[in-house]
Amino acid sequence: MIQVLLLIAALLLVLYFFTNRRKANAKAWVKIGFVGLVVAAVWAILRPDDVTVVANWLGVDRGTDLMLYVLIVAFFFTTLSTWTRFREQELRYARLARAVALQNAVAPERREVK
Repeated sequence: MIQVLLLIAALLLVLYFFTNRRKANAKAWVKIGFVGLVVAAVWAILRPDDVTVVANWLGVDRGTDLMLYVLIVAFFFTTLSTWTRFREQELRYARLARAVALQNAVAPERREVK
């Protein structure tokens, strides 16, 4: 029963990601990574014993531990990517504010010395 629910959740994530393309302006490599992650998730849901075999090949005892490690790396990547994107957006806003301020600036009147 849990497998069916997890597969439906994965399918809904894919549908949401690709139907909201205008909102999710992701680069091609992000989309490829997302699809790869979903394929891996479906594979892990349908064949959990295979994940343990892959984990053993990589020197990890259990498949669940391997999945946790992969999710930690994905979380760090997402956090770093989001921070970088927000930082770039802040810089764009600062440049825009400077440009508007310079465009609307009034030259000071020259004072005559008496």
